[in-house]
Amino acid sequence: MEGCAIETVSETRTRVILHLDMNSFFASVEQAHDPSLKGIPMAVAGNPKERRGILVTCSYEARALGIYATMTVGEAKRLCSNLVIIPPDHEKYRTASMAVFNLLRSYTDLVEPVSIDEAFIDITAIGGLTNAVTIATEMQQRILRELDLPCSIGIAPNKFLAKTASDMKKPMGITILRKREVKSILWPLPVIDMHGIGKSTEKKMHALGIYTIGDLAQKDELIIKSSLGKNGLQLHKRANGNDYRLVDPEAAEERKSIGSSTTLPIDETDLDECLKTFNWLAVKVADRLNKTQLAGTVVMIQIRTADWRNQTRSRSTLNPVYKENDIYKEAVGLFNKHWDGEPVRLLGITVSNVVPMNELHEQLSIYNFEKHAKEEEIEGLLSELEKKFGPGSVKRANK
Repeated sequence: MEGCAIETVSETRTRVILHLDMNSFFASVEQAHDPSLKGIPMAVAGNPKERRGILVTCSYEARALGIYATMTVGEAKRLCSNLVIIPPDHEKYRTASMAVFNLLRSYTDLVEPVSIDEAFIDITAIGGLTNAVTIATEMQQRILRELDLPCSIGIAPNKFLAKTASDMKKPMGITILRKREVKSILWPLPVIDMHGIGKSTEKKMHALGIYTIGDLAQKDELIIKSSLGKNGLQLHKRANGNDYRLVDPEAAEERKSIGSSTTLPIDETDLDECLKTFNWLAVKVADRLNKTQLAGTVVMIQIRTADWRNQTRSRSTLNPVYKENDIYKEAVGLFNKHWDGEPVRLLGITVSNVVPMNELHEQLSIYNFEKHAKEEEIEGLLSELEKKFGPGSVKRANK
């Protein structure tokens, strides 16, 4: 009986999850490399010499003046004429990111990076709730002392609450969010403030009379499922403070992949025919990603030559990809760079390091913000046209 009792306690032991979120990561890395940038209004921006360039991130000194990411350089300069603007150095940011994750792994192997500047850490076995604040404080201070980078940490019994908690105090905050506090702290907030809900989902929820996180938590599950599907049910559970996902240290490095390959009818040497095949493969992979609601940060191509020699080439993307145009662009870029003109027998595309779409955390970059802002405008226009003329009445032209 004693053995059974011990086993039961072990199985039901409350997990303690940390969510670590680096503060103004790109700007902080630049300040760590150049101390003269500390304590002043500064920002990282694409095309810093052009007034229409977009701010990727900015220091807290700049934020205090009303400057924020997604502003144009011109707008920011009007608020602060002496704002210092630095062009981005993504290799520098990746190196700093790896250093942070390696430091976290000195505490436990249960570290799951989820983007370039955030990670989940399960500390249940190395201290649990009793020592959670001590451990989080030590991690935070070591990252500041050894890497000169600030971060905020959320402490909670699951991933969703930990991620929510890490946003509550910035910069350099440590916040505990208990499940019993969900009703008083989260339920009054607008539903758009909940992680995993964007503008599109917000509109659908408003149509159901859901305006706050509390409204979502208390809405009938059948209504949620019929209107929002499985993703809606997941959001409903999280609005009630429930999230059973484990911290998976393998998730970032070796998540399952989605791919497709095909043997060509002849040993192909014509570039245009190879590109047509890649276009077809990109459509298939994008379709599978959409059906499984996944996106990935590594695009790999496979080339098998007529003499059965296999080659694989891959490229990591700053942000997860799932659209056929983005997959095709990355695959063709790799093919043009590495194909030496030998006859090709088989071609393939694989997207790996996949994550659920509702967990995407996009690190804004100079390469994608303006594009995505425009995409959002186009999607809105298409939606309005379809409302007027009917579903499927308007389609995008293929690029």
